[in-house]
Order: sequence, then C-alpha cells, then structure tokens
Amino acid sequence: MINEEKSGTQTLAIGKVAPDFTFRNGNKETKLSDFRKRKVVVYFYPRDFTTGCTTEAAEFTTDYDKFKRAGIEIIGVSPDTEESHEKFKEKMKIPYHLASDINNVVSKKYGTYGLKKFMGKEYMGVNRTTFLVDEDGRIVRIFSKVKPQGHSTQVLEAFEIKVN
Repeated sequence: MINEEKSGTQTLAIGKVAPDFTFRNGNKETKLSDFRKRKVVVYFYPRDFTTGCTTEAAEFTTDYDKFKRAGIEIIGVSPDTEESHEKFKEKMKIPYHLASDINNVVSKKYGTYGLKKFMGKEYMGVNRTTFLVDEDGRIVRIFSKVKPQGHSTQVLEAFEIKVN
C-alpha cells in the first residue's frame, strides 16, 4: 500500500489510505481515523511563526467557515511542540487542529520530510505538502511544493467549493 523509499520516508499515491496518526487535541488524543465519514485537509508545514507558515495558517483560518460548512476538517502538521502550537493558535486565532510531530514520524510516513534547500544550503526538514483525504480515509489529491499564498483557495477549489 505504501511504498518505502531508500531514504526511509514513505511515498503515497492518490487512492491509497492516508496513514493514521495520533495527536493531542486539547486534553485528549485524537486520530486522523476519528474523522472518517468526513473529508480532511492534512497540510504539512515547516514551522510555527515563520512568514510562509503564518500566511498559510491565516488563509486557512479566513476560509475555515467555508470548510466547516462543507463538512471538511483541517489538520496542520509541523515539528513544533504542542506549546508552540497553542501559542500559534492563540496569536493567529486558528480554529482548526494543529498536530505536533516533533520527531517527524508523521511527516516521514507521508513522505514530506526530506532534503530542502535555502540560500544555497541543503538540510533535512518538512516540505510544504497538502493531502486531501475523502470520507473513507483515501487520498484524493496531493499538493506538493505548496506556495502558501493562495493555497487555501486552491484546496477549496479542489473540493469544488465556491470560493467567493
């Protein structure tokens, strides 16, 4: 079902079941599979409070009511701590879920952890990627190399939700 690459990360394809993962949601643990029977946006981003991540979070926040009305959940995943996520949610007024993936276990399952380049330097990190998951838990769309600005609109359009 999931192909293992030599680097140890996973590659996923449209039609495959999205790997389940658990995250803290307030005081309780929540799993991706808890959202079966609903569509889910699972987006991976590098770090809370950075320019691109703030832009992406702000746009998903602005459009959140459109997602909610369509019965779609949003889960943002990054290697930040739960404490960082709480501060980020509070400052940005984020109404959706943020999952802490400190050891990159989830990002490796989804194949989003890998080599990055910035200002001529190479390093390992989370590549901005979004997965659209249907009510049966299957991946229906993958956005790679996401540009933060305008991405929420792209996702709404992919779900065929009116953006205006």
